[in-house]
Amino acid sequence: MAVREMTERESRELLAQGNVGHLACVHDNHPYVVPVHYAFDAEKLYVFSLTGQKIDWLRSNPNACLQVEASGEHHRWKSVVAEGTYHELPDTPQWHNERLYAWSLLQKRSFWWEPGSSKPGAGSDEPEVPIFFSISIDKLSGRELVAA
Repeated sequence: MAVREMTERESRELLAQGNVGHLACVHDNHPYVVPVHYAFDAEKLYVFSLTGQKIDWLRSNPNACLQVEASGEHHRWKSVVAEGTYHELPDTPQWHNERLYAWSLLQKRSFWWEPGSSKPGAGSDEPEVPIFFSISIDKLSGRELVAA
């Protein structure tokens, strides 16, 4: 077995096929990684969330990455890392079209809203404000384990 670098096209295909990835962000030199449901178009990743640690950290440091993997027969795997910049899509006229676009992509995927719609230990009667955000991809890399 050998590890092979994936082409950009192969990396984009894996992102397009997936729907759950591991979002990484950093605050005060401390990393934080959390699984998220996402949707991908050719240039951006779109995610739905509620407020919490990842949103707080992304607001303070917009550099983020998403790692997606797929496993196959005989312990083979593929992994893609998309590095980029966080952009919140608030419910305002300026961001209305992109927010609707994000929703249109995400709603095609099963259960895209579930992880972001429930917050452990939430005791407030006030409804949470849904947050849509994008990650503009600046760098994309992928590797896979193949037969030698």
